[in-house]
Amino acid sequence: MLVPVLRAFTKKHPTIKITVLSKPFLKPLFENLNNVHFFEADVANKHKGITGLYKLFKELKGLNIDAVADIHNVLRSTVLRTFFKLSFFKVAVIDKGRAEKKALTRTNNKVFKQLKTTHERYADVFRKLGFELDLSNPEFPKKERLPSEIIKITGEKTKKWIGIAPFAQYNSKMYPINFMEKVIEQLSNDTNLKILLFGGGKKEVEILNLVEEKYPNVVNVAGKIKLKQELNLISNLDCMLSMDSGNAHFSAMLGINTFTLWGITHPFTGFAPFNQPFENAILPNLKKYPNIPCSIYGNKICDGYENVMESIAPEKVVEKILTSIN
Repeated sequence: MLVPVLRAFTKKHPTIKITVLSKPFLKPLFENLNNVHFFEADVANKHKGITGLYKLFKELKGLNIDAVADIHNVLRSTVLRTFFKLSFFKVAVIDKGRAEKKALTRTNNKVFKQLKTTHERYADVFRKLGFELDLSNPEFPKKERLPSEIIKITGEKTKKWIGIAPFAQYNSKMYPINFMEKVIEQLSNDTNLKILLFGGGKKEVEILNLVEEKYPNVVNVAGKIKLKQELNLISNLDCMLSMDSGNAHFSAMLGINTFTLWGITHPFTGFAPFNQPFENAILPNLKKYPNIPCSIYGNKICDGYENVMESIAPEKVVEKILTSIN
């Protein structure tokens, strides 16, 4: 979710160098951004604990940093930014809006309204540091050229490509796999379409391999490509269908038309994919389940809300996608 914010920042402030500090596996997300450099945090070894974070602080200090933007606001980043603050660096931190989110997700006296998006909360951190930033007129990168190793898996692009990422961190945010199979089956019957399945982890790969075998025009790419290649492939999609999860943000940051399926979470929490119309959010029956959202991240389920996504008919999902892609 930070990528489109940084893209807008570097366009507005092309002479400012940004150093993104995060875990190594996320480096490919930032490689095509102008004047953005990546610094790997080895939180499992070298930068582990208070002592490790102090080592990290000294390493970062050597980069001649002028200001620190903490857009994470967790324990590690709090410790790290405190080191900078004690050394008289200019520091700004994200306001996560915890009170508003609590009001949105509680059962009694729920305040059901759209909260500030996480993208705008990120942008606010840079604004606190004195930088103007406008996210209302975004630019997106061009489609990446598909390398031969991807084409060997997908084949040349002669049809419209639909990406489907059917998994999420929590089951409460995941469309039942038998429902998703119905979506895939109906889409795969259209010979003008090719469905590309995305996922990660051994169990997910096994499930998607079985789906690939059952239906025509379906290719499973899970477990076959790395993140950098996955981003390359996503940039060539005509649309993406995802849960409220990472793949939705990957496709949205690349300007791909992104549809999201929502369970006990809701776009009002501020975590909808960047620059996507609200109509692209496919929601459960809110009359039947009025306490939605009952969680920000999907880790807390209201009693009786275990099967909310079953109220979304596969036919509705297919219709949304076909209407858009045609």
